[in-house]
Amino acid sequence: MADLPIHTIVFEILTRLPAKDVGRSKSVCKQWYALLSTQDFVRIHCSRSLVSSKQRVLLIDDLTCSVRPIISKSNDYGPSSIVTFPFHHQNNDVSILSHLNGLLCVCLNHTYELLLWNPTTTAFKCLSTPDSHGFYINNLDAIGLYVDADDDYKVLHIKRSSGVLGVYVYSREVDSWRNIPFITRQEYLSPHFNWSAGTFCGGTLYFTFKEISFPPVPSIGMVQGVLVNVKNVLHMFASTGMFEMTIDLWTLQGDYWIKVLSCPPIPPISLSLWCDITHYVTNGNWFVMTKLGKLFTIEMDMKPFECFYPVSWFRGFKGAVFVQTIVSPSI
Repeated sequence: MADLPIHTIVFEILTRLPAKDVGRSKSVCKQWYALLSTQDFVRIHCSRSLVSSKQRVLLIDDLTCSVRPIISKSNDYGPSSIVTFPFHHQNNDVSILSHLNGLLCVCLNHTYELLLWNPTTTAFKCLSTPDSHGFYINNLDAIGLYVDADDDYKVLHIKRSSGVLGVYVYSREVDSWRNIPFITRQEYLSPHFNWSAGTFCGGTLYFTFKEISFPPVPSIGMVQGVLVNVKNVLHMFASTGMFEMTIDLWTLQGDYWIKVLSCPPIPPISLSLWCDITHYVTNGNWFVMTKLGKLFTIEMDMKPFECFYPVSWFRGFKGAVFVQTIVSPSI
């Protein structure tokens, strides 16, 4: 360590600080401000932040928006911190559509506008344009966040209108939208076909660029699936049932789904809550949540995963598990 340049030592220390402490450190001096603003610093700090201890749960209800830490040992949340939206809204009419590396893609329901928002730094970027890009229609559109090989964060927007499907990509680097070609099936155009939110895993955004089969689960009652990224391997929570629900966790190996675990049947859940259910796993415990908070805890005898799990169900727009980073919604 004594042989390392002081710049390298400072860099290594600061990339391990919590995101909010990095923000405060920018005011120390001009040199630190310049260092902490570089893309290399942001990228390395982000990679070191993707651990379960940095997870936070963001919940939105009609009156407040709050962020809470996850206390793994007690299977509960820590004290909540009220978050003030930095953008104009009406009665908390903000829907969470997708999230990646601390960035949330949200929709303002009264204007249909899309925004990128970092709840930790409070920075945000409006993605809507005068030529009608960046406007989201619930039940017809789908959104996915991903980052390319050049570290450019992008938003993929699938739009359906009048029997026509269009696919558009927003680039943070160039601050603009572009249309991309997409070969689709006729049934994808139907409003009865539900698109899930995009799940970024292993360089692929699943729901659009690669078609995969559904795990072989019984077709009993309602059948729904949630894709999650577990240590860069694609998994799916597959839910089946009506009055009594069963949830299995599957992993994709090649072209085949392998069942990882099954939970005991969950007691009856009101049908009005069905579309708000979302999932995540931390330290051997499996949480099944509604948009307003934790609903069930299922203890699992499994090795803890030191990673974060996307939590937003594609109908449950009022909650997300995210990691606190300094990734900016704009360049």
